[in-house]
Amino acid sequence: MSKVGFGTLNWVVLVLYLLIMLGVGAYFTRKASKNTDSFFKAEGKIPAWAAGFSIYATTLSAITFMSTPEQSFLQDWSYAIGSFSILIILPLLVKFYVPFFRKLQVTTAYEYLEERFSPVMRAISSILFMLYHIGRIAIVIYLPIIAITSVSNINPIVIALAIGGLCIVYTFLGGIEGVIWSDVIQGFLLLAGAFLVCILGIAYIHGGFGTVVQDVATHHKFISGADFNVHDMSKFVPLILAGQIFNTLYQYTGSQDVVQRYQTTGSLKEAKKSLYTNGWLALITIPLFFGMGTILFSFYQHAGSLPSHFNTSAIVPYFIITEMPAGIAGLVIAGIFAAAQSTIASSLNAISSCAISDFKQRFFNDKLKGVKDVTLARIVIIIAGLLGLSIAIYLLLGNASGTWNLFLTVTGIFGVPIAGIFAVGIFTKRANTVGVLTGLIISVILSFYVDSLNISSLLVACVSFISSFVISYIVSLLTPSHNKDVTGLTAATINEDYVKK
Repeated sequence: MSKVGFGTLNWVVLVLYLLIMLGVGAYFTRKASKNTDSFFKAEGKIPAWAAGFSIYATTLSAITFMSTPEQSFLQDWSYAIGSFSILIILPLLVKFYVPFFRKLQVTTAYEYLEERFSPVMRAISSILFMLYHIGRIAIVIYLPIIAITSVSNINPIVIALAIGGLCIVYTFLGGIEGVIWSDVIQGFLLLAGAFLVCILGIAYIHGGFGTVVQDVATHHKFISGADFNVHDMSKFVPLILAGQIFNTLYQYTGSQDVVQRYQTTGSLKEAKKSLYTNGWLALITIPLFFGMGTILFSFYQHAGSLPSHFNTSAIVPYFIITEMPAGIAGLVIAGIFAAAQSTIASSLNAISSCAISDFKQRFFNDKLKGVKDVTLARIVIIIAGLLGLSIAIYLLLGNASGTWNLFLTVTGIFGVPIAGIFAVGIFTKRANTVGVLTGLIISVILSFYVDSLNISSLLVACVSFISSFVISYIVSLLTPSHNKDVTGLTAATINEDYVKK
C-alpha cells in the first residue's frame, strides 16, 4: 500500500501544537516546584470542570480515539453500552469512594489500603500500578504511531520523540497542574478533531446524513439481535456492560492517575462536580466516536475506497491524511497526539506520586533526607518516561509487540482484582489483610486461567473483580481479624472520623 505525504502546512500545525504543550508545562514550573502538595495535588486549586475534563482526557487514550471508531466501522455499536458504565458507578464513587479519599487526604489511592489493611497491601498495589503504567506509556506511544505511519511517510521515531519526549518534559516541569491544564487543551482538541471527522465525512457522502442512516439500517450497524447471542461473547451486550463496569471501577477507585484528580479540587463538593463533568463528557463519547466509525463505513461504501489488504486500525488517520484539507489534517492528527499525551502525562505524574508517597516518604524518608521530594519526583518522571519511550522505540524497530502484549496482559490482570480489594475494604467490616492477600493471589490465578480460554477480556474482568471480592471476604471470615479498628474506614462508618494510628 502506497503511503501519503504529510505536507508542510500539516507539519507547521503539528509543531505549533507541541510547542504550546511545552509552554503550558513551563508556565507552571515555579508553582509546581514549591512542594509535593503543589506537584501532586496542585494545592487543591483546580476548578471542578477542569479536573473533570482532565479525568476524561486521561481515560481516553489515542488507542481509544482510533479503536472505538474501528469497532463500529467493522461491526456495530454493541461496545457503546460499555460507555454507560461510568454513569452506573458514579453514585457509588460520589457516595462512598471519593469521601474516603478526601477524608484521609491521601496523595495516592493506596494509602487507604494501608489504613484499612496493612503497609503490605499499599506497597503491592502501588508497585503493580507503576509497572502497568510504564507498559501503558509504551503501548500508548507505540500503537497510534504504527497506525499513522502505516498510511503516511512520517518517520515513526520522530513521532515517538515528539509524543513521548516532549510529554516527559512538560510533565517534569509543570507537575499535576501543568498536566491538568494540558489535558483541558488536549481534551478540547481531541473532541474537536473527532467532530471534524464526522462533519466532513457526512459532507463528502452523497445524500449526507440520510445515506448514513440508511446504511445503518441496511447493514445492521447500530444494535441488533446478534448482540444478545450468548454464543458470541465477543459482542454479547450484557457481558460488555458487566466487564466495563468492573474495568471502570478499577480505573476510578484503584488507579492512581484518576484518583489523584480527586485531591486537586478545593473541596469534596468540587471533587464530586468533577466526576459529574466527566460523566457528561463520557456520554458525548458514545455518539461522537462510535458515530465516527459508522460515518467512515458509509463514506467508504459510497464516496471513497480503501487500498487492498488495508489495516482497519488505521482507518481514522487514513481518512484524515487523505481526505482532509492541509492544515486541518494536521490539527486532527494533533488531536490523536493529544489523546496519547494526556494519558502519558497522567501516568508519569501518577507513577512519581506513588514512588514518592508510597515508598520514599513511607519507608525511606530517613535514608533519603538530603533529597527534596519534588526533585526526586522529577527524576522518577524522567526515568519512567524514558523507560516507556525506549520500550516503544524498541517495539517500533523490532516489531516485537507479542512479548510486550504478554507483559501487559500479566500486569493488567492484577488491576481489576485491586478494585475488588478496595470494594471489600469499604463495604465490609470483617475483611482483613490475610483475606485480601489470599483473594488477590487466587483472583489473579483464576484470571490467568480465564484469559487462557480466549473467550473475552471482559469476562476476565468480571472473574477478576468478583473472585477478588468474594474470596477476600470468605477467607477473612475464616481467619482472625486481629481486632483492627476500622472506624471511619468502611461504608457503615463513613460519617465518623478516622484517627490515624
